[in-house]
Amino acid sequence: MSTQKNITVVGAGLVGSLVSIYLAKRGYKVDIYERRPDMRKADIIAGRSINLALSDRGWRGLEGVGIADEIRKIAIPMYGRSIHLKDGTSAYQQYGKDNHAIYSVSRGGINMRLMDMAEQQPNVSIHFEERCDKVDRKNNEMAFHNTNTKNDTKVKSDYVFGSDGAFSAVRAQMQLNSDRFDYQQYYIDCGYKELVIPAGPKGEHLIEKNCLHIWPRGSFMMIALPNMDGSFTCTLFFQMEGQVSFDVLKTEADVLNFFKTEFADAVPLMPTLVNDWFANPTSSLVTVKCKPWVFDDRIALIGDAAHAIVPFYGQGMNCGFEDCVVLNELMDKHGDLNAACLHEYETLRKPDGDAIADLAIANFVEMRDKTADKTFLLQKKIEARFNEKHPEKWIPLYSMVTYSPHIRYSEALISGNKQQAIMNKIMARADIESKWDSEEVENAILNLL
Repeated sequence: MSTQKNITVVGAGLVGSLVSIYLAKRGYKVDIYERRPDMRKADIIAGRSINLALSDRGWRGLEGVGIADEIRKIAIPMYGRSIHLKDGTSAYQQYGKDNHAIYSVSRGGINMRLMDMAEQQPNVSIHFEERCDKVDRKNNEMAFHNTNTKNDTKVKSDYVFGSDGAFSAVRAQMQLNSDRFDYQQYYIDCGYKELVIPAGPKGEHLIEKNCLHIWPRGSFMMIALPNMDGSFTCTLFFQMEGQVSFDVLKTEADVLNFFKTEFADAVPLMPTLVNDWFANPTSSLVTVKCKPWVFDDRIALIGDAAHAIVPFYGQGMNCGFEDCVVLNELMDKHGDLNAACLHEYETLRKPDGDAIADLAIANFVEMRDKTADKTFLLQKKIEARFNEKHPEKWIPLYSMVTYSPHIRYSEALISGNKQQAIMNKIMARADIESKWDSEEVENAILNLL
Protein backbone atom coordinates (compact mmCIF):
# COMPACT_ATOMS: atom_id res chain seq x y z
CA MET A 1 0.00 0.00 0.00
CA SER A 2 1.23 3.46 -0.88
CA THR A 3 1.54 5.80 2.08
CA GLN A 4 1.67 8.90 -0.08
CA LYS A 5 -2.06 9.41 -0.50
CA ASN A 6 -3.60 12.52 1.04
CA ILE A 7 -7.16 12.34 2.32
CA THR A 8 -9.55 15.16 3.17
CA VAL A 9 -12.24 14.39 5.72
CA VAL A 10 -15.00 17.00 6.00
CA GLY A 11 -16.45 16.95 9.51
CA ALA A 12 -14.74 16.15 12.82
CA GLY A 13 -17.81 14.61 14.39
CA LEU A 14 -18.04 11.06 15.66
CA VAL A 15 -17.69 9.27 12.33
CA GLY A 16 -15.27 11.75 10.78
CA SER A 17 -12.92 11.41 13.74
CA LEU A 18 -13.13 7.61 13.80
CA VAL A 19 -12.68 7.09 10.05
CA SER A 20 -9.65 9.41 10.23
CA ILE A 21 -8.07 7.15 12.86
CA TYR A 22 -8.69 4.10 10.66
CA LEU A 23 -7.15 5.83 7.64
CA ALA A 24 -4.19 7.21 9.58
CA LYS A 25 -3.34 3.80 10.98
CA ARG A 26 -3.02 2.58 7.39
CA GLY A 27 -0.41 5.25 6.69
CA TYR A 28 -2.49 7.88 4.91
CA LYS A 29 -2.08 11.57 5.61
CA VAL A 30 -5.45 12.91 6.80
CA ASP A 31 -6.64 16.50 7.07
CA ILE A 32 -9.99 17.03 8.79
CA TYR A 33 -11.89 20.25 8.12
CA GLU A 34 -14.54 21.08 10.73
CA ARG A 35 -17.08 23.90 10.41
CA ARG A 36 -17.47 24.46 14.17
CA PRO A 37 -14.90 25.77 16.66
CA ASP A 38 -12.95 23.22 18.67
CA MET A 39 -15.51 22.05 21.24
CA ARG A 40 -12.68 21.10 23.58
CA LYS A 41 -11.79 24.78 23.92
CA ALA A 42 -15.12 26.54 23.33
CA ASP A 43 -18.30 26.41 25.39
CA ILE A 44 -20.49 24.88 22.68
CA ILE A 45 -22.77 21.89 22.33
CA ALA A 46 -21.81 19.22 19.81
CA GLY A 47 -24.79 19.50 17.51
CA ARG A 48 -27.73 17.51 18.80
CA SER A 49 -26.91 16.88 22.44
CA ILE A 50 -29.05 13.79 22.95
CA ASN A 51 -27.11 11.20 24.89
CA LEU A 52 -26.11 8.28 22.72
CA ALA A 53 -26.40 4.53 23.21
CA LEU A 54 -23.30 2.56 22.24
CA SER A 55 -23.99 -1.06 21.36
CA ASP A 56 -22.08 -3.95 19.82
CA ARG A 57 -21.73 -2.51 16.31
CA GLY A 58 -20.29 0.70 17.73
CA TRP A 59 -17.94 -1.10 20.11
CA ARG A 60 -16.67 -3.15 17.18
CA GLY A 61 -15.78 0.06 15.38
CA LEU A 62 -13.87 1.37 18.40
CA GLU A 63 -12.12 -1.96 19.01
CA GLY A 64 -10.93 -1.97 15.40
CA VAL A 65 -8.49 0.84 16.18
CA GLY A 66 -7.82 -0.16 19.79
CA ILE A 67 -9.67 2.67 21.53
CA ALA A 68 -12.67 0.88 23.06
CA ASP A 69 -11.12 0.71 26.54
CA GLU A 70 -10.64 4.47 26.56
CA ILE A 71 -14.29 5.08 25.66
CA ARG A 72 -15.50 2.59 28.30
CA LYS A 73 -14.21 5.03 30.91
CA ILE A 74 -17.00 7.45 30.00
CA ALA A 75 -19.78 4.90 29.26
CA ILE A 76 -22.49 3.61 31.61
CA PRO A 77 -24.07 0.20 30.92
CA MET A 78 -27.86 0.02 30.70
CA TYR A 79 -29.13 -3.54 31.09
CA GLY A 80 -32.80 -2.86 30.39
CA ARG A 81 -35.68 -0.43 30.12
CA SER A 82 -37.44 0.99 33.15
CA ILE A 83 -40.96 1.79 32.01
CA HIS A 84 -42.65 4.57 34.02
CA LEU A 85 -46.42 4.33 33.74
CA LYS A 86 -48.80 7.25 34.13
CA ASP A 87 -50.25 5.85 37.39
CA GLY A 88 -46.82 6.13 39.03
CA THR A 89 -45.92 2.44 38.83
CA SER A 90 -42.96 1.14 36.86
CA ALA A 91 -41.89 -2.07 35.13
CA TYR A 92 -38.49 -3.41 34.12
CA GLN A 93 -37.78 -4.97 30.72
CA GLN A 94 -34.40 -6.65 30.39
CA TYR A 95 -32.39 -6.20 27.21
CA GLY A 96 -31.56 -9.49 25.56
CA LYS A 97 -29.87 -12.02 27.82
CA ASP A 98 -26.42 -12.96 29.14
CA ASN A 99 -25.94 -9.52 30.71
CA HIS A 100 -26.56 -7.72 27.41
CA ALA A 101 -26.33 -3.95 27.74
CA ILE A 102 -26.29 -0.77 25.74
CA TYR A 103 -24.03 2.02 27.01
CA SER A 104 -24.96 5.63 27.68
CA VAL A 105 -22.35 8.11 26.49
CA SER A 106 -22.36 11.87 26.16
CA ARG A 107 -22.30 12.93 22.52
CA GLY A 108 -19.86 15.74 23.29
CA GLY A 109 -17.79 13.57 25.62
CA ILE A 110 -17.17 10.79 23.13
CA ASN A 111 -16.64 13.24 20.28
CA MET A 112 -13.91 15.06 22.21
CA ARG A 113 -12.19 11.77 23.08
CA LEU A 114 -12.26 10.71 19.45
CA MET A 115 -10.79 14.03 18.32
CA ASP A 116 -8.03 13.66 20.92
CA MET A 117 -7.25 10.18 19.65
CA ALA A 118 -7.30 11.31 16.03
CA GLU A 119 -4.79 14.06 16.79
CA GLN A 120 -2.57 11.55 18.58
CA GLN A 121 -1.93 10.02 15.15
CA PRO A 122 1.16 11.70 13.69
CA ASN A 123 -0.43 11.97 10.24
CA VAL A 124 -3.78 13.62 11.24
CA SER A 125 -4.48 17.36 11.45
CA ILE A 126 -7.80 18.95 12.38
CA HIS A 127 -8.62 22.41 11.02
CA PHE A 128 -11.47 24.14 12.87
CA GLU A 129 -13.93 26.85 11.83
CA GLU A 130 -13.48 25.80 8.21
CA ARG A 131 -16.71 25.87 6.22
CA CYS A 132 -16.83 23.78 3.06
CA ASP A 133 -18.05 26.15 0.35
CA LYS A 134 -17.38 24.24 -2.85
CA VAL A 135 -16.33 20.87 -4.21
CA ASP A 136 -14.83 21.44 -7.68
CA ARG A 137 -15.01 17.97 -9.20
CA LYS A 138 -13.47 18.99 -12.52
CA ASN A 139 -10.30 20.37 -10.93
CA ASN A 140 -10.22 17.97 -7.97
CA GLU A 141 -10.28 20.90 -5.57
CA MET A 142 -12.21 21.88 -2.43
CA ALA A 143 -12.77 25.41 -1.19
CA PHE A 144 -12.95 26.21 2.54
CA HIS A 145 -13.70 29.50 4.27
CA ASN A 146 -12.43 30.13 7.78
CA THR A 147 -15.26 31.80 9.65
CA ASN A 148 -12.86 33.26 12.21
CA THR A 149 -9.96 34.60 10.12
CA LYS A 150 -12.09 35.03 6.95
CA ASN A 151 -9.30 33.37 4.97
CA ASP A 152 -10.16 31.16 1.98
CA THR A 153 -8.27 27.94 1.32
CA LYS A 154 -8.22 25.59 -1.65
CA VAL A 155 -7.32 21.97 -1.00
CA LYS A 156 -6.44 19.11 -3.32
CA SER A 157 -6.34 15.52 -2.15
CA ASP A 158 -6.47 11.98 -3.47
CA TYR A 159 -9.70 11.08 -1.67
CA VAL A 160 -12.48 12.96 0.11
CA PHE A 161 -14.85 11.68 2.78
CA GLY A 162 -17.94 13.74 3.50
CA SER A 163 -18.72 13.00 7.14
CA ASP A 164 -20.36 16.32 7.88
CA GLY A 165 -23.71 15.19 9.15
CA ALA A 166 -27.36 15.15 8.14
CA PHE A 167 -27.09 18.54 6.42
CA SER A 168 -23.80 17.72 4.72
CA ALA A 169 -22.17 20.41 2.61
CA VAL A 170 -20.32 17.76 0.62
CA ARG A 171 -23.55 15.93 -0.19
CA ALA A 172 -25.22 19.23 -1.14
CA GLN A 173 -22.38 19.93 -3.58
CA MET A 174 -22.72 16.45 -5.07
CA GLN A 175 -26.46 16.91 -5.41
CA LEU A 176 -25.93 20.26 -7.11
CA ASN A 177 -23.36 18.94 -9.55
CA SER A 178 -24.56 15.40 -10.28
CA ASP A 179 -27.05 13.97 -12.71
CA ARG A 180 -29.54 11.38 -11.37
CA PHE A 181 -28.77 12.03 -7.71
CA ASP A 182 -31.55 10.50 -5.60
CA TYR A 183 -32.33 12.36 -2.40
CA GLN A 184 -35.07 11.94 0.19
CA GLN A 185 -35.45 14.02 3.33
CA TYR A 186 -38.25 13.15 5.72
CA TYR A 187 -39.20 14.83 8.99
CA ILE A 188 -41.36 12.96 11.47
CA ASP A 189 -44.15 14.97 13.11
CA CYS A 190 -42.35 14.94 16.47
CA GLY A 191 -39.47 17.07 17.66
CA TYR A 192 -37.47 16.88 20.85
CA LYS A 193 -36.37 19.01 23.78
CA GLU A 194 -33.58 18.16 26.18
CA LEU A 195 -34.20 18.40 29.93
CA VAL A 196 -32.32 17.15 32.99
CA ILE A 197 -32.64 15.20 36.22
CA PRO A 198 -29.70 16.53 38.26
CA ALA A 199 -27.56 14.40 40.56
CA GLY A 200 -28.50 13.96 44.20
CA PRO A 201 -26.80 15.92 47.00
CA LYS A 202 -23.92 13.44 47.15
CA GLY A 203 -23.56 13.14 43.38
CA GLU A 204 -25.71 10.00 43.28
CA HIS A 205 -28.17 8.96 40.59
CA LEU A 206 -31.70 9.60 41.88
CA ILE A 207 -33.27 6.81 39.81
CA GLU A 208 -31.82 3.46 38.74
CA LYS A 209 -28.46 4.17 37.13
CA ASN A 210 -28.12 1.16 34.82
CA CYS A 211 -31.38 1.59 32.91
CA LEU A 212 -32.80 3.45 29.98
CA HIS A 213 -35.85 5.12 31.52
CA ILE A 214 -38.94 5.56 29.36
CA TRP A 215 -42.20 7.35 30.09
CA PRO A 216 -44.40 6.08 27.19
CA ARG A 217 -47.55 8.09 26.63
CA GLY A 218 -49.04 6.85 23.36
CA SER A 219 -48.32 9.63 20.88
CA PHE A 220 -45.30 10.99 22.76
CA MET A 221 -42.70 9.94 25.34
CA MET A 222 -39.86 11.06 27.55
CA ILE A 223 -36.64 9.13 28.04
CA ALA A 224 -33.70 9.52 30.45
CA LEU A 225 -30.14 8.26 30.08
CA PRO A 226 -27.55 8.30 32.89
CA ASN A 227 -24.47 10.51 32.95
CA MET A 228 -21.16 10.00 34.71
CA ASP A 229 -21.76 12.94 37.09
CA GLY A 230 -24.93 11.40 38.59
CA SER A 231 -27.37 13.33 36.43
CA PHE A 232 -29.69 12.04 33.70
CA THR A 233 -30.17 13.60 30.31
CA CYS A 234 -33.90 13.60 29.64
CA THR A 235 -35.41 14.03 26.21
CA LEU A 236 -39.07 14.71 25.50
CA PHE A 237 -40.15 13.49 22.06
CA PHE A 238 -43.35 15.37 21.37
CA GLN A 239 -45.57 16.54 18.52
CA MET A 240 -44.45 19.81 17.01
CA GLU A 241 -48.00 21.00 16.33
CA GLY A 242 -51.55 20.12 17.36
CA GLN A 243 -53.77 20.13 20.43
CA VAL A 244 -51.13 18.35 22.54
CA SER A 245 -47.76 19.60 21.29
CA PHE A 246 -44.81 21.90 21.78
CA ASP A 247 -46.84 24.53 20.01
CA VAL A 248 -49.41 24.89 22.82
CA LEU A 249 -47.10 24.84 25.86
CA LYS A 250 -46.41 28.56 25.93
CA THR A 251 -46.28 29.54 29.61
CA GLU A 252 -44.63 28.22 32.77
CA ALA A 253 -48.03 27.11 34.00
CA ASP A 254 -48.67 25.23 30.74
CA VAL A 255 -45.41 23.33 31.11
CA LEU A 256 -45.86 22.49 34.79
CA ASN A 257 -49.47 21.38 34.35
CA PHE A 258 -48.51 19.17 31.42
CA PHE A 259 -45.64 17.50 33.29
CA LYS A 260 -47.64 17.05 36.51
CA THR A 261 -50.36 15.34 34.47
CA GLU A 262 -48.16 13.16 32.26
CA PHE A 263 -44.91 12.63 34.19
CA ALA A 264 -45.91 13.17 37.80
CA ASP A 265 -43.18 10.90 39.21
CA ALA A 266 -40.46 12.78 37.32
CA VAL A 267 -41.44 16.33 38.28
CA PRO A 268 -39.98 16.21 41.83
CA LEU A 269 -36.68 15.07 40.31
CA MET A 270 -36.52 18.00 37.85
CA PRO A 271 -36.08 21.24 39.84
CA THR A 272 -34.85 23.14 36.78
CA LEU A 273 -37.65 21.88 34.52
CA VAL A 274 -39.19 25.25 33.69
CA ASN A 275 -35.84 26.98 33.14
CA ASP A 276 -34.60 24.11 30.97
CA TRP A 277 -37.81 24.14 28.96
CA PHE A 278 -37.48 27.76 27.93
CA ALA A 279 -33.67 27.82 27.67
CA ASN A 280 -33.22 24.72 25.52
CA PRO A 281 -34.21 24.61 21.84
CA THR A 282 -36.96 22.52 20.35
CA SER A 283 -35.30 20.53 17.59
CA SER A 284 -36.58 18.49 14.67
CA LEU A 285 -35.86 14.90 13.68
CA VAL A 286 -34.96 14.04 10.10
CA THR A 287 -34.30 10.93 8.05
CA VAL A 288 -32.05 11.27 5.00
CA LYS A 289 -31.62 8.70 2.24
CA CYS A 290 -29.59 9.33 -0.88
CA LYS A 291 -27.77 7.65 -3.76
CA PRO A 292 -25.04 7.49 -4.93
CA TRP A 293 -22.62 7.69 -2.02
CA VAL A 294 -19.49 7.61 -4.19
CA PHE A 295 -18.51 10.10 -6.91
CA ASP A 296 -15.64 10.24 -9.40
CA ASP A 297 -14.12 7.12 -7.78
CA ARG A 298 -12.64 9.34 -5.06
CA ILE A 299 -15.35 11.20 -3.11
CA ALA A 300 -17.48 9.23 -0.63
CA LEU A 301 -20.21 9.99 1.90
CA ILE A 302 -20.10 8.29 5.28
CA GLY A 303 -22.11 8.40 8.50
CA ASP A 304 -25.08 10.77 8.73
CA ALA A 305 -24.07 12.47 5.48
CA ALA A 306 -25.03 9.23 3.73
CA HIS A 307 -27.83 7.97 6.00
CA ALA A 308 -29.17 10.25 8.74
CA ILE A 309 -31.71 8.45 10.93
CA VAL A 310 -33.94 9.24 13.88
CA PRO A 311 -32.55 8.13 17.28
CA PHE A 312 -35.17 5.60 18.37
CA TYR A 313 -33.12 2.46 17.81
CA GLY A 314 -30.02 4.05 19.29
CA GLN A 315 -28.16 3.11 16.10
CA GLY A 316 -27.13 6.39 14.43
CA MET A 317 -23.63 6.43 15.89
CA ASN A 318 -23.36 2.65 15.80
CA CYS A 319 -24.30 2.57 12.12
CA GLY A 320 -21.73 5.26 11.32
CA PHE A 321 -19.04 3.40 13.21
CA GLU A 322 -19.98 0.24 11.33
CA ASP A 323 -19.42 2.17 8.08
CA CYS A 324 -15.81 2.58 9.24
CA VAL A 325 -15.49 -1.14 10.01
CA VAL A 326 -16.83 -2.18 6.60
CA LEU A 327 -14.62 0.35 4.81
CA ASN A 328 -11.58 -0.93 6.68
CA GLU A 329 -12.39 -4.54 5.82
CA LEU A 330 -12.75 -3.59 2.17
CA MET A 331 -9.39 -1.81 2.20
CA ASP A 332 -7.94 -5.12 3.40
CA LYS A 333 -9.81 -6.98 0.65
CA HIS A 334 -8.75 -4.62 -2.13
CA GLY A 335 -5.26 -4.01 -0.75
CA ASP A 336 -5.69 -0.25 -0.64
CA LEU A 337 -8.19 2.58 -0.64
CA ASN A 338 -9.22 2.66 -4.29
CA ALA A 339 -12.24 2.98 -6.59
CA ALA A 340 -13.23 -0.68 -6.29
CA CYS A 341 -13.09 -0.45 -2.50
CA LEU A 342 -15.30 2.65 -2.40
CA HIS A 343 -17.91 1.28 -4.79
CA GLU A 344 -18.19 -1.99 -2.90
CA TYR A 345 -18.54 0.02 0.31
CA GLU A 346 -21.54 1.79 -1.21
CA THR A 347 -23.02 -1.45 -2.55
CA LEU A 348 -22.83 -3.09 0.88
CA ARG A 349 -23.82 -0.18 3.10
CA LYS A 350 -26.60 1.55 1.16
CA PRO A 351 -29.19 -1.24 1.80
CA ASP A 352 -28.19 -1.33 5.46
CA GLY A 353 -28.47 2.43 5.84
CA ASP A 354 -31.97 2.35 4.37
CA ALA A 355 -32.96 -0.59 6.57
CA ILE A 356 -31.89 0.93 9.88
CA ALA A 357 -33.63 4.20 8.92
CA ASP A 358 -36.91 2.32 8.53
CA LEU A 359 -36.32 0.28 11.68
CA ALA A 360 -35.62 3.44 13.71
CA ILE A 361 -38.94 5.04 12.76
CA ALA A 362 -40.79 1.79 13.54
CA ASN A 363 -39.10 1.59 16.94
CA PHE A 364 -40.41 5.04 17.84
CA VAL A 365 -43.93 3.65 17.60
CA GLU A 366 -42.88 0.67 19.72
CA MET A 367 -41.27 2.80 22.43
CA ARG A 368 -44.01 5.40 22.78
CA ASP A 369 -47.07 3.17 22.13
CA LYS A 370 -46.26 -0.43 22.95
CA THR A 371 -43.78 -0.70 25.82
CA ALA A 372 -46.67 -0.35 28.28
CA ASP A 373 -49.08 -2.56 26.29
CA LYS A 374 -49.86 -5.96 27.85
CA THR A 375 -50.26 -7.75 24.51
CA PHE A 376 -46.94 -6.41 23.27
CA LEU A 377 -45.18 -7.43 26.49
CA LEU A 378 -46.69 -10.92 26.24
CA GLN A 379 -45.39 -11.24 22.69
CA LYS A 380 -41.92 -10.31 23.87
CA LYS A 381 -42.11 -12.99 26.58
CA ILE A 382 -43.12 -15.60 24.01
CA GLU A 383 -40.29 -14.58 21.69
CA ALA A 384 -37.74 -14.63 24.52
CA ARG A 385 -38.87 -18.11 25.64
CA PHE A 386 -38.78 -19.45 22.07
CA ASN A 387 -35.35 -17.92 21.49
CA GLU A 388 -34.07 -19.55 24.66
CA LYS A 389 -35.26 -22.98 23.52
CA HIS A 390 -34.42 -22.54 19.81
CA PRO A 391 -31.65 -19.92 19.53
CA GLU A 392 -30.68 -21.22 16.09
CA LYS A 393 -34.22 -20.64 14.76
CA TRP A 394 -35.23 -17.31 16.32
CA ILE A 395 -33.35 -14.17 17.33
CA PRO A 396 -35.61 -11.28 18.42
CA LEU A 397 -35.37 -8.27 16.12
CA TYR A 398 -33.98 -6.01 18.85
CA SER A 399 -31.19 -8.50 19.52
CA MET A 400 -30.42 -8.81 15.81
CA VAL A 401 -30.05 -5.05 15.49
CA THR A 402 -28.33 -4.29 18.79
CA TYR A 403 -26.28 -7.34 19.76
CA SER A 404 -25.59 -9.17 16.50
CA PRO A 405 -23.09 -7.17 14.41
CA HIS A 406 -22.59 -10.23 12.18
CA ILE A 407 -26.20 -9.77 10.96
CA ARG A 408 -26.62 -6.91 8.51
CA TYR A 409 -29.33 -4.34 9.22
CA SER A 410 -30.99 -5.25 5.91
CA GLU A 411 -31.04 -8.93 6.89
CA ALA A 412 -32.42 -8.07 10.33
CA LEU A 413 -35.26 -6.07 8.76
CA ILE A 414 -36.26 -8.96 6.48
CA SER A 415 -36.06 -11.52 9.31
CA GLY A 416 -37.91 -9.23 11.69
CA ASN A 417 -40.79 -8.79 9.24
CA LYS A 418 -41.09 -12.56 8.78
CA GLN A 419 -41.05 -13.13 12.53
CA GLN A 420 -43.68 -10.45 13.12
CA ALA A 421 -45.98 -12.09 10.57
CA ILE A 422 -45.66 -15.34 12.54
CA MET A 423 -46.27 -13.60 15.86
CA ASN A 424 -49.37 -11.90 14.50
CA LYS A 425 -50.87 -15.35 13.97
CA ILE A 426 -49.72 -16.62 17.37
CA MET A 427 -51.05 -13.57 19.23
CA ALA A 428 -54.43 -13.96 17.48
CA ARG A 429 -55.04 -17.28 19.29
CA ALA A 430 -57.93 -16.99 21.71
CA ASP A 431 -56.06 -18.97 24.38
CA ILE A 432 -52.71 -17.24 24.06
CA GLU A 433 -52.73 -15.65 27.52
CA SER A 434 -53.21 -18.99 29.27
CA LYS A 435 -51.02 -21.08 26.96
CA TRP A 436 -48.26 -18.64 26.00
CA ASP A 437 -45.51 -20.82 27.56
CA SER A 438 -46.97 -24.16 26.47
CA GLU A 439 -45.51 -26.79 24.17
CA GLU A 440 -48.57 -26.27 21.98
CA VAL A 441 -47.63 -22.65 21.24
CA GLU A 442 -44.00 -23.63 20.79
CA ASN A 443 -44.97 -26.22 18.18
CA ALA A 444 -47.27 -23.74 16.46
CA ILE A 445 -44.32 -21.35 15.98
CA LEU A 446 -42.12 -24.19 14.74
CA ASN A 447 -44.78 -25.15 12.18
CA LEU A 448 -45.10 -21.57 10.98
CA LEU A 449 -41.32 -21.35 10.61
